[in-house]
Amino acid sequence: MSFKTAARETLQDAQLRRNIGKATTLIREKRLRAVAELPDWERLRDAGEAIKASAMATLPEQLERLEAAVTAAGGTVHWARDGAEANAIVASIAKRVGTDEVIKVKSLATDEIELNEALEAEGIHALETDLAELIVQLNPDDKQSHILVPAIHRNRAEIRALFEQTIARGQSLGNEASAIAEAARLHLRNKFLTVPMAVSGANFGIAETGTIGVVESEGNGRMCLTLPRVLVTLMGIEKVLPSWQDLEVFLQLLPRSSTAERMNPYTSLWTGVTPDDGPREFHLILLDGGRTQVLEDEVGRAALHCIRCSACLNVCPVYERVGGQAYESVYPGPIGAILTPQLRGLDAAPSLPWASTLCGACYEVCPVKIDIPSILIHLRGRVVREEQSKLTPEALAMKGMAAAFATRRRYEAAQRLARLGRGPLAKAAIPGWTAMRDLPEPPKETFRDWWKRERGEG
Repeated sequence: MSFKTAARETLQDAQLRRNIGKATTLIREKRLRAVAELPDWERLRDAGEAIKASAMATLPEQLERLEAAVTAAGGTVHWARDGAEANAIVASIAKRVGTDEVIKVKSLATDEIELNEALEAEGIHALETDLAELIVQLNPDDKQSHILVPAIHRNRAEIRALFEQTIARGQSLGNEASAIAEAARLHLRNKFLTVPMAVSGANFGIAETGTIGVVESEGNGRMCLTLPRVLVTLMGIEKVLPSWQDLEVFLQLLPRSSTAERMNPYTSLWTGVTPDDGPREFHLILLDGGRTQVLEDEVGRAALHCIRCSACLNVCPVYERVGGQAYESVYPGPIGAILTPQLRGLDAAPSLPWASTLCGACYEVCPVKIDIPSILIHLRGRVVREEQSKLTPEALAMKGMAAAFATRRRYEAAQRLARLGRGPLAKAAIPGWTAMRDLPEPPKETFRDWWKRERGEG
């Protein structure tokens, strides 16, 4: 389904628009206040952009350093070319551990490869422990609609009703947010203490030390990363940072851009395994999943600098009105419009680069200065050149015009033919071109014809 068609459907949901509009307005205002506290915010953005560019320019070297450091610290590194390989690795570890259930930290990378569905096919249930992810998981017909707040399209009353039908069946939770959250805590607590294996994503992987970092707000991540005896982390290869010192920049940029906080409530950093402290096994899966293909595009590769803060979603007028589900990707909003077509292939999401007004608000708030509008325009050009059929009437018409303009003789012949194709017939021949603009009517007599008639000269 094209973005245009999907957006037309979601625009019919007035409740969804109200929920998203209210939430994004609140986050925008909080972010402005949090960013204004730092006088060197723009210099931090410059530093973030430079670090990411450097990491991508030396990616093979950084990944090899990361692998060596993790291995030296007692961890095991796996390489996955695509989602199928990554899913198979996670499933094989779970089977060896002997568990039919894993607990999960919120992870876009695992959503991207549809890990939950792949594990379910192997008889292994993946339980989401992030509150918003849990809300989405409890409703089989629901989908994530925001990078940071996957259930942003649900209001409190809808969540309360969902919980009373599922994890708090038979209870009356009332309308207090604390009571609704408590129902989720009670549901998850036993799982934290008994499930032997956890799966997480990663915000950062430090090549210098082999340290992996996860930031979150609820504490569920800390429970997953410390209590189970086996921890598996799936990390996109673009998340690598060269040095420990680089964290200084990103741990200032990320919380202010995402949740409008000075620092994340929970910042978990771990390096391999430590005897008698935390998981006894640590596996790091490095996922390509189309990322090396994105790196081949000199303009589009900047999309890999994204640190998943979702600031661009919260300022996007298109996202605010259609919601995240219209993008049909785990990466909605402006960043999804440039990331999804590149990861999946332009043929799989050709309409997403047009899901923007090009107002530039996304670039102004991006903490690593990804020029999203320029990449959108670049991708639009690529879609037209590479994916739209060369057999469309418009494409054939343009080829014909190019041939006609090549010589004077052809040009004059084309002028005579053009007079035969005036009116509705010509418009019907190139419907895409004429849908949004008028087709100029050729004059009854060209200047050359007039000159010949008046002067008799060629």
